Amino acid sequence: MKKRILTSILAGVLVLGALTGCGNSGTGNAATDGNNGASGSETENAAENSKEEAVTENGAATVGTASDTENKGTITVAASATPHAEILEQAKEILAEQGWKLEITVFDDYILPNEVVESGEFDANYFQHIPYLENFNAERGTHLVNAGGIHYEPFGIYPGTKSSLSELEEGDVIAIPNDTTNEARALLLLEDNGIIKLKKNAGLEATINDIEENPKNIKIEELAAGQLARVVPEVAYVVLNGNYALQAGFSVANDAIAYETSDSEAAKTYVNVIAVKEGNENTEGIKALVEVLKSDAIRQYINDTYDGAVIPFEG
Repeated sequence: MKKRILTSILAGVLVLGALTGCGNSGTGNAATDGNNGASGSETENAAENSKEEAVTENGAATVGTASDTENKGTITVAASATPHAEILEQAKEILAEQGWKLEITVFDDYILPNEVVESGEFDANYFQHIPYLENFNAERGTHLVNAGGIHYEPFGIYPGTKSSLSELEEGDVIAIPNDTTNEARALLLLEDNGIIKLKKNAGLEATINDIEENPKNIKIEELAAGQLARVVPEVAYVVLNGNYALQAGFSVANDAIAYETSDSEAAKTYVNVIAVKEGNENTEGIKALVEVLKSDAIRQYINDTYDGAVIPFEG
């Protein structure tokens, strides 16, 4: 039997011009122009979506199609475990559909995630609010900027050895975060609940030195935010960041004795952001990451998962 073979050849030639200001692997380690690499590879596959047809022995044609998803590169993000890394895990699949590989590394402190972004080891981090970022820059000379606000976590007062603020007694101990911005936030919450009174206009820069009235001589114990949950059995109350409350198994809705209201000064100020080194906020990869994290799908996940402890940012 004679065989007739038909061959169709599709050939394309792609001429690449030299690109400056972007275009590394996206790992944040090999940039020569100061770009942390979140934009991913700029190189396009010239044969993408090409089709090859071959005639089989019985004359039926088969078609092979290249992947519709372009490999755009890798985005590396340093994050706190809860809720930040969990939210990023939900974004990973969506970004993969767009051609981006998302690599998430969990950190358990508030220092290293900024240092690795400043150094270029990571493209971005997701763990902090703007006042903390600005204070970190001022104290350490870093150059980190907000690439997009994602969510807000209400601060709460949680029970330690006592389950109600009505049980507060002379000399009780309340543990609060010791970093500058979160300390002020905790003190404002204590003031809102009548436990202390701060000096006028102390506001978001308040420290324990700004306590003007302390009628029950409450002892304020300042600890690293990540250590607060560990002293719950030893103090009357703890004031926790939303992510550390979640890690400790607390629910804002069910366990907080008091928490920031949605119209409070803190609620409008302490939005958690994607932070990058200055100059990288508009790279392709970072813009894709922020867009996905602000998408309806991620907003729905946040609302369904965190019982009011994490609230999508509206801005």
